[in-house]
Amino acid sequence: MATIKKRGDSYLIRVSCGYDINGKHMEQSMTWKPEKGMTPKQIKKEVERQATLFEEACNYGYKTSAIKFQELAEEWFEEYANLNLRHTTLYRMRNITHRVYPLLGHLRIDKITVRHIQGFINSLAKEGANINTGKPLSRKTIIHHLTFISDVFSYAIRSGLVSDNPCSKVIIPKGESKEKEIYSQEEMMKLLSLMQDQPLKYRVFFFLLAYSGFRRAEMLGLEWKDVDFDNCTISVRRTANYVSGVGTYTDTTKTRRSQRTLKIAVQIIEMLRDLQDEQADEALRLGDKWVDTDRIFTRWNGETMGSHTPYKWLRDLCDANELPFYGIHSFRHFAASSMISAGIDVTTVSGALGHCNSATTLNIYSHVFQTAQARVSEAMDCVFGFLQKG
Repeated sequence: MATIKKRGDSYLIRVSCGYDINGKHMEQSMTWKPEKGMTPKQIKKEVERQATLFEEACNYGYKTSAIKFQELAEEWFEEYANLNLRHTTLYRMRNITHRVYPLLGHLRIDKITVRHIQGFINSLAKEGANINTGKPLSRKTIIHHLTFISDVFSYAIRSGLVSDNPCSKVIIPKGESKEKEIYSQEEMMKLLSLMQDQPLKYRVFFFLLAYSGFRRAEMLGLEWKDVDFDNCTISVRRTANYVSGVGTYTDTTKTRRSQRTLKIAVQIIEMLRDLQDEQADEALRLGDKWVDTDRIFTRWNGETMGSHTPYKWLRDLCDANELPFYGIHSFRHFAASSMISAGIDVTTVSGALGHCNSATTLNIYSHVFQTAQARVSEAMDCVFGFLQKG
């Protein structure tokens, strides 16, 4: 039921909209001002009509710009994010709300300024922002926070609540530039040689990872039907991911270009043949306990290998042999660096890695490309060295 209250020469109309997720009463309001010359009777009739129209609009989901950021963000999750975002992205966005809501959630969407958002973003780059390490958040994580806020504002613009997105004027703090940790050729050879006596599935996993540069989720999503043993190729068609509350699930690749087919070394293809035979023997031994998923990398019973399993296994191997541990993604960086050092052009490298475009590859591996180009320059200097004689 709408309530009407006279304020000076205008009228404030309020409509109750129930309660928010914290049990707080919500309402929407509008101001109506009568035109000059209207009689008291005309004003009474018109303000009641305006109140009825406004109440009906609110009942059908109309929102005013007085809506708080948290309420609108929850609506964005319900109306857009839950329907369109990948599980991993949605999970990350939900985690981000734990920092965003306490600082911005109570503010009206139309009252949030660039200064509000800039102050919040700057706070993430200060010591203590990461409660686990006491350090600032990484630049990538800070960008994720700004992206979430920006997405909510874009939704507000589409809903007609605000006219512009203040996030477009926010500057990401530069922070410390951390060079990617990549295994050297010698370190990688030592690491792979140590795996010769290790369980076959881990040996195949890391040999293929170092050779192909596949993402971890792509590796775990590989199925036997993706391997062409005759032509020595492997096709990436899906990913296997894990999200708390959802568990392990199959998803599409990160981008459309991530679906790709790579030529693989004969030696690794032969290792895959051995793994397939070993898996078939194990399935026969376990009988009804074996779960036929067709996945290449599995748990003991045929289910998809857990996403953290290869990470923990590699870390334990490195610790036991006093080798540096740079994580699973470092194998992808190693493969990319090896391709670039071998003189493969950026377009081909980009396609092999499944990047959305070559610019992404250049941006991530700019230092490696510069080093490779410097070697070309040195080689050409030697070729043209005779010009300096005499």
